[in-house]
Amino acid sequence: MYRLFLKKPQVSSQLQRLRFSATVQDQASEAYSENSNSHYQHAHTGDFAQEKPILFNPYTNDGMLKSYLQRNIPQEYFQAIDEDLHRFGDAIVSEIDALGDQCELLPPTLTHYDAWGKRIDKVNTCAAWNTMKRIAAKEGLIAHGYKRKYGQWSRMYQMAKLYLFGPSSGLYSCPLAMADGAAKVLESALKDTSFENQFLRNPFERLVSMDPDVFWTSGQWMTEKGGGSDVASATDTLAYEQTDGTYKLYGYKWFTSATDADMTLTLARITDQSGNFIPGSKGLSLFYLETHSLDPEGKSSLNQIQITRLKDKLGTRQLPTGELILDGTVARLVGAPSSGVRSISGMLTLTRIHNSLMSVGGMRHLLLLSKDYLNKRKVFGSLLQDNSLHMQTMARMELECRAGFLFAFEVIRLLGLDESKEGGPTEDEKNLLRLLTPVCKLYTAKQAVSVSSEGLESFGGAGYLEDTGLPRHLRDAQVLSIWEGTTNVLSMDTLRAIAKSRGQVLNSYFISINDRLSKVSDKGKKGLRSSVAKVHIAAGDLRAFISQSSTMGSDTMFLAARDFSYSLARIYMAMLLLEHAAWHGATEADVHAATLWCAQDLCPVTSGLRSGFYSENSSLLDRALVFDSFKK
Repeated sequence: MYRLFLKKPQVSSQLQRLRFSATVQDQASEAYSENSNSHYQHAHTGDFAQEKPILFNPYTNDGMLKSYLQRNIPQEYFQAIDEDLHRFGDAIVSEIDALGDQCELLPPTLTHYDAWGKRIDKVNTCAAWNTMKRIAAKEGLIAHGYKRKYGQWSRMYQMAKLYLFGPSSGLYSCPLAMADGAAKVLESALKDTSFENQFLRNPFERLVSMDPDVFWTSGQWMTEKGGGSDVASATDTLAYEQTDGTYKLYGYKWFTSATDADMTLTLARITDQSGNFIPGSKGLSLFYLETHSLDPEGKSSLNQIQITRLKDKLGTRQLPTGELILDGTVARLVGAPSSGVRSISGMLTLTRIHNSLMSVGGMRHLLLLSKDYLNKRKVFGSLLQDNSLHMQTMARMELECRAGFLFAFEVIRLLGLDESKEGGPTEDEKNLLRLLTPVCKLYTAKQAVSVSSEGLESFGGAGYLEDTGLPRHLRDAQVLSIWEGTTNVLSMDTLRAIAKSRGQVLNSYFISINDRLSKVSDKGKKGLRSSVAKVHIAAGDLRAFISQSSTMGSDTMFLAARDFSYSLARIYMAMLLLEHAAWHGATEADVHAATLWCAQDLCPVTSGLRSGFYSENSSLLDRALVFDSFKK
């Protein structure tokens, strides 16, 4: 092989540039050694300074976002939305992005005691963080999803603004995600006339307000010391009913994002006078509480909450995340006792969608910076944009970003339909929302970590330097595969959605693939037919896997859960890319993106089955591999 390579008579233009660059460097080195008046001798640092990447309007420079909205939103709505997003993109560049930088440089701190020894547990946040709250209210970053000015497309509009806002917000997108999730729960509770829930009217109106002086954010206090996503087994916070109908909560919340929020929703177990309570998920009830209350002197203080510490995290340092002791915290029951898991499901759906949105928004933001850098960074005698290998790498990052974006906004489209008062969703669309939400969250989170890592590498050494502001993109991305359920937890949730619906969500999935691909085929866009065929083959392979695995026992599907979820994601993303490429306004790049995506293994779970990855023997070998030479 090496001899064949050496026999090639021609040398590529890039190799010639490399050799030329080496010659120039050698000559420069000789000149330096001979010339005692070298500019480095006096200036010390030389006369070279690299231009930094600049963020331009993230809306006008994101062709995928604009074309997607134009394709999906009726023209009478699109024009107003387009103008607002253009304006908002300018605001991000001129103001919001710099505020986000300040949030990173001035992370929250915790003051346990005042000067006179009184315990106050005050979370101190910077001025920029507080300004973000006012901006979020004025821009309607939660309100647009509930005012529903644009009907079923209101969610799409709201999420487009959050997609632009999130990467520059200094992680203020996190309390907004939980505020949105809480608003969803409270809205549903207010519609339920079987319980007295009118006390929720005020907090709901505050969560969806566009008045900065009225607007509230919410926390989400679910995780306890025993265990992450396993709230059914790990929640040991107890609730004791009081004579006035309120409850007092006692427990330890180990991980509470947005600790400075105005209110929160949390889970606890109602306990009778003898100390008895119902174990497991059946015993969990949902409670609403305000984080502050008025003391006898009329001063605001924490609602019988002790903040033991703020978390020292890998990333998301801008966001106050604390450990809390609830010591008689006054709360009110939301909905029926022991219905906490069911009541909180709407919040989990929303926060998982926000997680996907942060994944794709973060990828796009970093890519915009990388693209600007292409026109400024010169190496080996030419700009990065003239280096075909670098451009190939950038194209692969762009492909992941496009596929993730279309997937996230497909789930958002389904959410808008689900909330629509005009017609509403079909049964298939409801099934798709349930199935695709965890799949989209788990897959886009993995994409975000990978693309963020590659994105930092695209800047060379500058990508590793804290004062460039770039490393935080990778640190912050890592939380996305952990928050709201790890990849494996969400893979199991996908299987539960299938089991709970007795396979109906899968039927809806395949119906959607076939129906929408048939429309792509009918349009006969040049170069798409072979890619459409590949997706049909992959969908057929997935069907075959489902059929075969059902005869092999539950352990097979359990071991295949992650690869199965990846297959669901890749096939659906392929369909979405092809659908976008077949649109009359599609570009050559849209067609190329769809073709590239369909060239990969779209159904890895079938490949894994053929290789025997999900057998009992393979599981034993996995264990042997993990513990090989390991001694306790």
